Formats: sequence, C-alpha cells, structure tokens
Amino acid sequence: MEEAEGFIIASPVYNGGVSAQTKTVMDRTRALLAADPEVFRGKAGMAIAIGGDRSGGQEMAIQQIITFYTLNGVLTLSGGFFGANIGAAFWSQDTMEGIIADEESYRSLKKTIRRFSEFLKGRIS
Repeated sequence: MEEAEGFIIASPVYNGGVSAQTKTVMDRTRALLAADPEVFRGKAGMAIAIGGDRSGGQEMAIQQIITFYTLNGVLTLSGGFFGANIGAAFWSQDTMEGIIADEESYRSLKKTIRRFSEFLKGRIS
C-alpha cells in the first residue's frame, strides 16, 4: 500500500456496511499510518459496493470506504454526476447473474474507472 499510486476498495454489503474482511484491511493500515501519517496523502481512491437488494446499503458501504480515504488523505474519485456520484454500487440480487445483468452499475463502474485512470495519468487533478 505504501508504494501504490491509488486504491480500489470493493466490498459486499453486510448490514449496511462493508464486510468484516474489508474493514479489517482498512483497520490494519493503522500501523503504516502510525509510522508515517502522510503515507497515503494524495493517492487516488475509488469505491465499489455490491448489495443483494437495489437499496441494500451500497451507498452506506461506499461512504464507509470514502470516510477511510478522507481520514487518511486519499483523494476520492467518482465517475461524476448522473449515476456515478460516489462510485459504483452493484445490485447482485444475491447471484452472480444479477451482477452481470446490472448494466447501470457497469456504466457507473466504467465512468469511475475512467476518472481514476485519468487522475493517475495526470489528466485531472
């Protein structure tokens, strides 16, 4: 993580938040940050959440990831207005087929990845 230019954190949604495993990864960065509080400053970050229901807590999970980024100086990137305001939020309908069929979320993901890539290439600031 120290040498990464950016982070993409993705998580399934459990009880309106990120999974325990995702939360553990975020929590375990504490040692890095204790050694160097600026270690993540200025790096890019994007968020993806996958929930079983259309309103299954994806935005709350994404907000949890964004809060982690904000607290640690990571610059949060989204796909911009109209469908990708905070990142990509998938509706799985509790199946892989549900994710594959969620065209709107793929559109949001593509917009967000494009902005993430442009930022890393120095095209946007």
